[in-house]
Amino acid sequence: MDFRISEPVVGPRSEDVLPHTVNSAVKIVVVGGFGVGKTTLVGSVSEIRPLTTEETMTQASAGVDDLAGIERKTETTVAMDFGRITLSEELVLYLFGTPGQQRFWFLWNGLFQGSLGAVVLIDTRRLEDSFDVMERLEERGTPFVVALNAFPDAPSYPESEIRTALDIPEAVPVIDCDARDRTSSRDTLLTLIRYLHALTTKTPEPR
Repeated sequence: MDFRISEPVVGPRSEDVLPHTVNSAVKIVVVGGFGVGKTTLVGSVSEIRPLTTEETMTQASAGVDDLAGIERKTETTVAMDFGRITLSEELVLYLFGTPGQQRFWFLWNGLFQGSLGAVVLIDTRRLEDSFDVMERLEERGTPFVVALNAFPDAPSYPESEIRTALDIPEAVPVIDCDARDRTSSRDTLLTLIRYLHALTTKTPEPR
């Protein structure tokens, strides 16, 4: 059979090619409630063109997705976001953003497989949306850091109040983050990497 190719096969863009010096890869998951900025964080920090699965919200979501405080949101992630950032010549992070609505949480099992840790993004206008997220991480035994995303009209609370309200263990880092800003998003990921390293080098308590 004669096949004709109308367009040449195009390979990856030069900026998408993984540096040849990389010998270690870490999978990180970005989680949080509906509309907290997961897609924004992955997109802002990714050195490759991020993969997103955002779809326009329709009338079918009315009464299902709580838009209180995020009334301007018109799109939502229905599967995952994916990005990549090279932290050094040898180390690269693969980022997977999860969908926020609970009806899509069945996808978490696959997204968390092989991951070393998670960033929990939080909108301080809707702290209650974070309870179930952190509970699921604790059930899985997944280490995480908490990042308070900077929304213009979001209230600011002392870290101690955030920890008390969400019952965050003292050892878990809680940091401020602007998911729109590449440097801020990168620093959030570095905080998680440092925390994971500290956990692996922690001296076991004597029995």
